[in-house]
Amino acid sequence: MTTLFRNALVVAMDDEHRSQPFRADVLVVDDRIDAVGPDLPVPEGATVVDATDRLMMPGLVNAHVHSWEALFKGRYDNLPLELWMLLSYPILGVEPMSDRLVYLRTLLVGLESLRNGATCLLDDVIEMPTQSLSALDAVFRGYEDIGIRANCSGNIVNRPYIDSIPFVEDVLPAELLAEARAMPPRTVEEYLMTSKEALSRYDGRAGRLRYVIAPSGPQRCTDDLFVAANELSREHDTTFHVHVLETKMQAVTGREFYGSTLVEHLDSLGVLSDRATLAHGIWLTDSDITRLGEVGASVAHNPISNLKLGSGIAPWRALLDAGVNLGLGSDGLSSNDSARMFDVVKSAALLHKVTQPDYTTWPTADEVLWAATRGGARSARLGSEVGAIAPGRKADFLMLDLRSVNFTPVNDIAQHLVYVENGESITEVWVNGQVVVRDGRCLLIDEDAVLEEIRELGGEYLKKFAKVEDINRVFEPYIRDIYQRCCGEPMGINRFSGDERAWVGAL
Repeated sequence: MTTLFRNALVVAMDDEHRSQPFRADVLVVDDRIDAVGPDLPVPEGATVVDATDRLMMPGLVNAHVHSWEALFKGRYDNLPLELWMLLSYPILGVEPMSDRLVYLRTLLVGLESLRNGATCLLDDVIEMPTQSLSALDAVFRGYEDIGIRANCSGNIVNRPYIDSIPFVEDVLPAELLAEARAMPPRTVEEYLMTSKEALSRYDGRAGRLRYVIAPSGPQRCTDDLFVAANELSREHDTTFHVHVLETKMQAVTGREFYGSTLVEHLDSLGVLSDRATLAHGIWLTDSDITRLGEVGASVAHNPISNLKLGSGIAPWRALLDAGVNLGLGSDGLSSNDSARMFDVVKSAALLHKVTQPDYTTWPTADEVLWAATRGGARSARLGSEVGAIAPGRKADFLMLDLRSVNFTPVNDIAQHLVYVENGESITEVWVNGQVVVRDGRCLLIDEDAVLEEIRELGGEYLKKFAKVEDINRVFEPYIRDIYQRCCGEPMGINRFSGDERAWVGAL
């Protein structure tokens, strides 16, 4: 299929133009952009589209999302991460979702993502109580059917969750500790066997799906798993995706478990490289940031989730200055509570304006758009494939109506995209050279039927899940005590005067 877009206003996010708009024709041949420039010749058999009233830009890349949480949007509030996880990722009593519900849940994430301009996402699939290949297959089938580009993990935790938290031996009753440790975690060998099978089945599927290596976090996984997982990631050139230093409790955990920061511990294992993406990266020390820049690592910044869970504010300017690649993520649909990437873009631009009074260091619209496109693409090991409107790139792009309210009147286009646009101006979304959204509707699925079935099956699941939440609330007073103990610990970090690494008004 060949399509020539005539006279579009292009925000290419390429190396030459970045976010500066220009008028051009764009030729799409099959799944790639073939040419960008003025007055391109019309190939034989091409469909010609007058794009004079359209803005064309690369699709947004969601660098970190959890589809497990899709049924829990609007369910929790005013809980820090470790207490929120007791309910959203329960320790006791949770039953696996049916493969059908996993499939529908995945479609829901894909639907919301595509409608709001995300053409690529990294789904860190944390299945509860554990992940099966059949459930992972349902995830891949969902993203294949809806038409999005997706990188999906076989997330692994091989320590009991309770043992990823410091001071539990001091605080929890022995019988409760024993109950939390009763289910044996998966072994390193089981994880590697499952991942190798998943790589064989899914990596490269449909020309737009990849399997990702994602040990959950250094406090949640053993050292031997990290080393083995990193080697598997290297062999297959996948992202090595890890949660690191999302909360102050995790900063305390590094010191208590390893006598170092969690970044220093990962570095000692030899697993930091340009394949590594650290989800969150809030409570980083200056030396942590320097090291991440030296190895060319990425940080997936999740501003909305970090605000809702009270986790803190990632050091945006310090990371960029150190050469760390930044992508933007929605995080899960329970801690956000959506997968809308234009919300994330605006939040990232606004959040860091309150971290220090030197306004010359605040994020620019261009930097935020770069993180939302090129930064996310690089984080996903797709840096040469997506994230820009340029010859040779995959044809993953958005068409927006320049006559919409959001562009009336037009001032600075980049600032309109960051501060004004909310997805309502999107007329079409293309992925891999195919139109997958037109006029707000996903074209490859029956949206109404999918939503109706989710209401039915999801409603039944949530009724059962409410009982699981009640069971796990038994841990709440003990984890709350540990949380308060950790948040009272001095970390030697200046909270506001020129340093972003914390919440404002911290303890």
